[in-house]
Amino acid sequence: MGISGVSFEKIDGTVLIDFETRPTPTPTPDQERIAKLADLGFGRVFTDHMAVVHYKQAQGWHDARVESRASFLLDPATAVLHYAQEIFEGLKAYKRDDGGVNLFRPDANARRFRDSADRMAMAPLPEHVFIEAVEQLVRMDREWIPGGEGSLYLRPFMIATEVFLGVKPSAEYVFAVIASPVGSYFKGGPAPVSIWVSENYTRAAIGGTGAVKCGGNYAASLRAQAEAMQNGCDQVVFLDAIERRYIEELGGMNVFFVFDDGSLLTPPLGTILPGITRDSIIALAKAAGKTVREEPYTIDQWRADAASGKLKEAFACGTAAVISPIGKVRSTSGEFTINGGAAGPVAMGLRKQLVDIQYGRAADPHNWIRKVL
Repeated sequence: MGISGVSFEKIDGTVLIDFETRPTPTPTPDQERIAKLADLGFGRVFTDHMAVVHYKQAQGWHDARVESRASFLLDPATAVLHYAQEIFEGLKAYKRDDGGVNLFRPDANARRFRDSADRMAMAPLPEHVFIEAVEQLVRMDREWIPGGEGSLYLRPFMIATEVFLGVKPSAEYVFAVIASPVGSYFKGGPAPVSIWVSENYTRAAIGGTGAVKCGGNYAASLRAQAEAMQNGCDQVVFLDAIERRYIEELGGMNVFFVFDDGSLLTPPLGTILPGITRDSIIALAKAAGKTVREEPYTIDQWRADAASGKLKEAFACGTAAVISPIGKVRSTSGEFTINGGAAGPVAMGLRKQLVDIQYGRAADPHNWIRKVL
C-alpha cells in the first residue's frame, strides 16, 4: 500500500520502506559550500537535507522522506520537551581515494539505537530503516563530504512527539537524520588531551541509563565538563556512583589503558556506553595478539601505575574523536602525567589502523565497511 507517496512492501515478514526524495529547491551555492568546507570545526556546519520517518502507534512507521533540512514545529506540550524521551546516534561517512564513500559499522549503530529505544520505552525503529535513512541522506548530500581527514558526521535521532502532559511513554515519534561535515574533534588534531577527575558528580548508576545514548546522560555531564574546563582540562572522567573509585568513562568517550606488558584494559560495560569505536579497538588489539581486559580500574591504580611506569599510555575513544591520547590527569588531589604527556605508539598505531580501514586505505578483515557510493 502507499501512504504519503511512500511505498511499503513486505518480504519475508520485513516491512521495507521506500524513501520519497524531495531535493531542496534552494541548495547551497557551490562556492559557499566550498568555503564552509574549508573552515570546519565540529558540528557547526550542516548539509542541505535531512531524512525523516514518522511513527504513530496505530499506524507504525510511515511517511519516510529525504527533504530540505528545516526546523520542526512542536506544540508546547510535546512529550519530549517535558519527559525527555529522546535518543540519538553518531556515525560518519568517509570519502575514499577513488571518490567512493564508506560507512563504518552502521549496523552496529542501528542495533544500539534499537536497544536505546527499548530502554527509553520508545517505538523500536527497524534496523534496516535506520541504515536506509542514513544511506539516502549520504547519497543526497555527497557533495558535502570533505576530502582529506575530514568526514561527514551523521546524527540519527528520535524524539517523542505526542502532545500530552501525562507521564507515560509517547504514542508518537519522529526519527530523523541530519549531517554535518567535520574536521578534527579536538583543535590541533589527536594531540594529548588533559582530563579532570570529577569527584562531585557521577554520570550513571546500576539500573540507570548509562548504557543508553540519550540526551539526558549528556545533559547530566555538562556541569562536570564545565568544571573540567574551569580547571584547564579538555575533558572530564567520571568515577562510579557507589564507591567513587572506579574509572567509568569520559563525558563523551570511552577510555583505555596500556601497560608495560603490552596489554590493554578498559572499564567493563554495564553503566557505560557500549562504544562502537571501543568495540572496534578491542577487536583490532586482539587480532594483533594483544591481551585486552574488560575489568574495573580505580583512580588510585591509575595514579600509582602512571608514577611507577607500569602504565605506558591512556587514551580516549569515540566516533567523533576516534582516538585521543591522554597526557595529563588533574583532580583536587593534584595531577599526574602519562608517558611524559606525549602520545604513545599503541594509541597512535590503533588510530592509524582504524582510520585507514574507515577511509578504505587498508583491508577490512572484520567486514565493517559498507560502501554507499
